[in-house]
Amino acid sequence: MENPWAYGDPTEAYEEEPSINTAREPNITSIVGDSAFCVPYPMELIVRKKIQGLSNAHFDVFDVTGNNLLLKVDGRVWTIQKKRIMRDPAGFPVLVLREKVLTCRHQWNCHLGESTDNNNLLFKVQRSNPIQIKTRLEVFLASNFNKNVCDFHVIRCLSSLSFKVYKGKTIIAEVNHKLTWGKFYKGKDC
Repeated sequence: MENPWAYGDPTEAYEEEPSINTAREPNITSIVGDSAFCVPYPMELIVRKKIQGLSNAHFDVFDVTGNNLLLKVDGRVWTIQKKRIMRDPAGFPVLVLREKVLTCRHQWNCHLGESTDNNNLLFKVQRSNPIQIKTRLEVFLASNFNKNVCDFHVIRCLSSLSFKVYKGKTIIAEVNHKLTWGKFYKGKDC
């Protein structure tokens, strides 16, 4: 999974087919403000999922060796208002994703830390269409909430748990999930 707090600024000309920007290192911009979550190169991660009871899901994100914990994500599964808390390895909240109740596009808002203050709103994510067969999400950064054009698109593949993140027509991240033994999900960012 690519770093959710940073995005590249690809300046390559758009082609008819989407392309991955591998010709040069992108200019990294931190949305959260902590450079510890920014890397200027593709990174392979391992995600370990644990279901706790009937309603809690817990994810641990490790580097490719599986020894260095990078992030933890906690959230309840079967609740009316869903919430995911992303924490650093020490357990301090980095950001919180909250689903807005009763929105036709299933909008989620992301705040810095555990804040609910609109001044700490980093981005929002919503479906591109209320009724979808193929998952397509629109990501709007805080500086772009009142505009009609989103900053990023996330498109999920129908046949797998894989998805691609686009800025315009350029692929800036690609996650390919593979189910492996031991309850591991392994994905590679591009």
